[in-house]
Amino acid sequence: MIQKAAFVAIIGRPSVGKSTLLNRLCAEKVAIISSVPQTTRNAIRGIVNRPQGQLVFVDTPGRHESNKKLNRKLMEVSNRSIEECDFILYVLDVSRPSGPEEEAITSRLQTVQEKIFVALNKTDSPHSDLKRSSAFLKEHLPALDQARCFPLSALNNTGIEALVHGLFDKAEPGEPFYPHDYYTDQELHFRIAEIIREKAINRLYDELPHAIYAEVADAELHDDGKTLWVRAFLVTERESQKGIVVGKDGALIKAIRLSAQKELNRIFEWKVKLDLRVKTVKDWRHSDGTLRKLIV
Repeated sequence: MIQKAAFVAIIGRPSVGKSTLLNRLCAEKVAIISSVPQTTRNAIRGIVNRPQGQLVFVDTPGRHESNKKLNRKLMEVSNRSIEECDFILYVLDVSRPSGPEEEAITSRLQTVQEKIFVALNKTDSPHSDLKRSSAFLKEHLPALDQARCFPLSALNNTGIEALVHGLFDKAEPGEPFYPHDYYTDQELHFRIAEIIREKAINRLYDELPHAIYAEVADAELHDDGKTLWVRAFLVTERESQKGIVVGKDGALIKAIRLSAQKELNRIFEWKVKLDLRVKTVKDWRHSDGTLRKLIV
C-alpha cells in the first residue's frame, strides 16, 4: 500500500467540539476539554496512524472576533495553521444556527476552499439540523466540494472513520512525519501544565478561567524510575485572585491538585506526585513577553 501523509488544521468557533474531536481521532487524551470558550491556546498536534499512512491534526484556538491582545495572539496561531497545513478541517456545530462568528470564519476561508473538509459535529443533539448547516455552507462556501462534508458526533464517536478515510483519499503520498507509536508531540512540561489548567478552569468557570495559566517549574524522575515529582504553579493576574484559586482553607487548590494528579497518573507510565501552588504575574495577559512564552 502506498503510504500517505498530511497535516490537517482543525478550525472553528469556540465550543464547537474541536478538542473532543481531536481526542476521538487519536483515541487518547491529547487536548484538554472545557465548556469555557477558547480553552485551547496553542496549536495542539494529534497524530493518527492507519495502514494508509499518517495524518497530523493541528487543533487551533476557537476563532472569536476581539481586539484583546490575548485573542489577537490566538488568532495568529489559527491563521498560521490555515496557511501551513495541507487540509483544513472546519468544525461546524449543527445544533445551533450559524451566526456572525461562522460568517467571519467562512470569509477567512474563501481563498482556500479547495483545502477544506467539514466536520458537521453534534449530530447527536436533539437540536441538530443538517439541512440548515448545509444550506449555510452552500451560501458562504460555494466552491466547497459537498462530498467533503461529514456528519458526525465527536461526543458519541460516530462518523469519524468516514472522515479519516476521506482525508486519506485526498492526501498525497509521503513518508510519516512521526514514529508510528506517537499520538502527540507535546513536550512533558507543556502537557502537565495543560492538564493542570484544565482542572483549574473547570472549577473556576464563573470566576476567572481566562485570567490563569499553569507553569511547571520542575519535573524530576525519581531514582527508582517509577515516580515523577512535579512542582507547578497556577498563575493569576492579580494578588486578589490568589484567594479564589486557593479556596477556603485551601480546599480548591487541593481539589485541583488531586484531580490533575489522577489524570496525569492515567496518562503517563510513572506515578506522578504533584506539588501545586499559586503565584501572581501582574497583568500577564497584556505582557508580550508572557504571551510569547505561552502561545506558540
